[in-house]
Amino acid sequence: MKPKERMAIPRQKPKELDPQERIKNFKEVTFGYDEETAILEANRCLSCKKPTCIDGCPINNDIPAFIELLRNKKYEEGYWKVRETSTMPAVCSRVCPHEFQCEGSCVRAKKGDAVAIGMLERYLVDWMVLNKKNLFKPCQLDKGKKVAIVGSGPAGISVGFYLAHEGYHCTIFESLPVFGGMLAVGIPHYRLPRDIIGAELYSLKGCGVDVVTGVTIGRDKTLQDLKDEGYDAVFMGVGAHTSRKLGIDGEEGTDGVTHGVDYLRRVLTGEDVDIGRNVVVVGGGNVAIDVARTALRTGSDKVFILYRRTKEEMPASQAEIHHLEEEGVRIEMLAAPVKIHSENGKLTGVECIRMELGEPDDSGRRRPVPKEGSNFIIEADSIIPAISQNVDHTADKGVEFKLTGWGTYDVDPLTLQTSVEWIFAGGDNVLGPQTAAKAVYQGKVAAESIQRYMEGKDLIQDRKFPCKYM
Repeated sequence: MKPKERMAIPRQKPKELDPQERIKNFKEVTFGYDEETAILEANRCLSCKKPTCIDGCPINNDIPAFIELLRNKKYEEGYWKVRETSTMPAVCSRVCPHEFQCEGSCVRAKKGDAVAIGMLERYLVDWMVLNKKNLFKPCQLDKGKKVAIVGSGPAGISVGFYLAHEGYHCTIFESLPVFGGMLAVGIPHYRLPRDIIGAELYSLKGCGVDVVTGVTIGRDKTLQDLKDEGYDAVFMGVGAHTSRKLGIDGEEGTDGVTHGVDYLRRVLTGEDVDIGRNVVVVGGGNVAIDVARTALRTGSDKVFILYRRTKEEMPASQAEIHHLEEEGVRIEMLAAPVKIHSENGKLTGVECIRMELGEPDDSGRRRPVPKEGSNFIIEADSIIPAISQNVDHTADKGVEFKLTGWGTYDVDPLTLQTSVEWIFAGGDNVLGPQTAAKAVYQGKVAAESIQRYMEGKDLIQDRKFPCKYM
């Protein structure tokens, strides 16, 4: 093996500004369009007869219809057009990776820039808020049935929203001290302001949904306890909050190893987290980007991302990658960690190896292959793996679920009913880590199934919402 080169995290400072100064100069929350710009952008929509953008939207929003209403300055009607299919337009318009979904399917994207669908959706929401319009619609009278929802993430919120409007009393149990699941502890404030999540909570409570935080199902009470307390059905929306480990030498027991979603959760729940000045983040998705940008905001000034493929293959939003680089984070492409070095139990460096791309794997992307003899070391105070998450099954205590090989709940692909008749599941604990929009849609599907179950109807015949993403 060739001698290992030793490489320090780069010391150059773009535009001669330190990281904290760069952050101050960067708009923490990307501001939406003004009216003139929104109308100009809406006029770019071709109003296709067979709009591919609808197929690209995980929630199947009628995009041409709400853009047409916006174009004609019918903003309130446009907002309610979005609300016909989406329970959380304020959230989805901000955090959805639109370039991979609706905008990626836009006809205009074939020969230039796609219509900025996400920003137009956000304009409608913001217009409603700024003009103090009513954002809620009335709920039906109580039908005397109760549903327990485990987890207050986007899937659980969606289930509560739809069932409450149909007249069913819902109680959401959240193990965290805050409402919102991954929306609250997995997405930094600069991407999703807390008042947006607070508005979702206010909307649910306005329809009679009870929200209980700080209660862990499986520890404080069991699923069987919920049934014994009179809940007619349960929805599992616990998400995927357990960080997947790298599985390399030195990862266990070394001070300076913090996993991605754990780090974000600690920061976003108000803990003072010190991870040192020099930080290596491993991964290429939005969680890795969020971790790197958050590290700058918590005092680190040299943040470095390792990704085993090329930038073109990173699953993160292109806008987030742009902001990341604008703030001075360096991305080391085609590199992967192989060993963590330490002295007296404290991390001192991350040994890496160069990669090259081979044949495509199951994801369709070319598989990264290590290049023998290309090892190098990055000096660092901390390493934060952000490569994926698994499902925590604490809530399962006392109930035997059928699980998939990935450790997610095995559900009926049409109804999202689990192997336990009265329990349904959706979102990341079924799909694995995915977008908020897909979780919202599965919540909609599960809500229809739960309503049918409680009313003694067939779960499959003539369904209004077909299941997707299975």
